[in-house]
Amino acid sequence: MIFSFFKKKKKHTEGVVRELCTDIHSHLIPGIDDGSKDIGESIILLRAMSELGYKKVITTPHIMSDGYKNTSQNILEGLKALRSAAKGENIDLEINAAAEYYLDDGFYNQLKDQEILSVGDYLLIETSYISKPLQFDEMIFDIQASGFKPMLAHPERYRYIKDLKREYKAMKDKGIYFQVNLNSFSGHYGKEAKRKADFLSKAGMIDFLGSDVHHMKQVETLSEVLNSEILSTIYSNNTILNDSL
Repeated sequence: MIFSFFKKKKKHTEGVVRELCTDIHSHLIPGIDDGSKDIGESIILLRAMSELGYKKVITTPHIMSDGYKNTSQNILEGLKALRSAAKGENIDLEINAAAEYYLDDGFYNQLKDQEILSVGDYLLIETSYISKPLQFDEMIFDIQASGFKPMLAHPERYRYIKDLKREYKAMKDKGIYFQVNLNSFSGHYGKEAKRKADFLSKAGMIDFLGSDVHHMKQVETLSEVLNSEILSTIYSNNTILNDSL
């Protein structure tokens, strides 16, 4: 028997993704960061994402000098194994990979990598939650000079952003695209992240939506978000680019 997380509530969740068929931020390659621990967990997560209505996932392992020292090579090897396992389980889901690059001292070396893993023309980046990198503006310029469009992962989660209107606008004026986590709208990451996500949605500043799925609990929360009116509200206020990738 094929396991189905949503078996008991299939009628409720079927087709809930509606316009959103592509997820561009997750941690599904097993054993290489703080996401899926093994291939069995990855299969459960992939099947759940498929049952939510997603047709394509671009999974994005962390790359950071002092934490997860992943490379393009080991990520692509992990992707190959993940695709093979998913095919063996008859999971009808297109699976691709990029990376979530942490803006640290080693980032410039990664940017020079000819096999840098981008999300199409976009480079998914993140910073410390507590403090903004001193060379943030220079890094954004260098990303653009390298031919990529900077996509900031979960801007609603950075605690150093205080003046929402001024600071978010300054980032947008620099050409930074915003990828907001859907689960932020449920309060999954706390009240402050929810407040900032709501602000970004109302201001029409969201470009991409991500699940940022690491484990099954986040898929459960994602199901609740997608079954609410949140998604339609986001789409009414913003131009969401996920399905252009």
